[in-house]
Amino acid sequence: ILSIQAAVMRKPWAEGMPDQSFSLQEAIEGYTVEGAYAEFMEHRKGRLKTGYLGDIVVLSADIEATAPEALHTVRPVTTICGGSITYQA
Repeated sequence: ILSIQAAVMRKPWAEGMPDQSFSLQEAIEGYTVEGAYAEFMEHRKGRLKTGYLGDIVVLSADIEATAPEALHTVRPVTTICGGSITYQA
C-alpha cells in the first residue's frame, strides 16, 4: 500500500519537470495485470477472472474511497493464496 501511495502522490523532481504520478487504477494495475505480464503469466493471473489463480488481499478500507494522503493507514485484513487463508488480522 505504501508503494501505491508513493506512486499516486509522486511530485515532479524539479519545477518544469513533467508530472509522473500514477492514477490509483494505474498503480493497482502495476501490481496485478502488469506484474503478471512481466512474469509471462498474464493468461493465468493478474485479474479476478474465471479460470485464473485467485490470490486476493482483503483490505481494511476501500482504497478507491480513501484520500491518497491516508492510504498508508489501510492495512491487510485477510490474504488468500492458492485457495487458502495465509494471513488474517
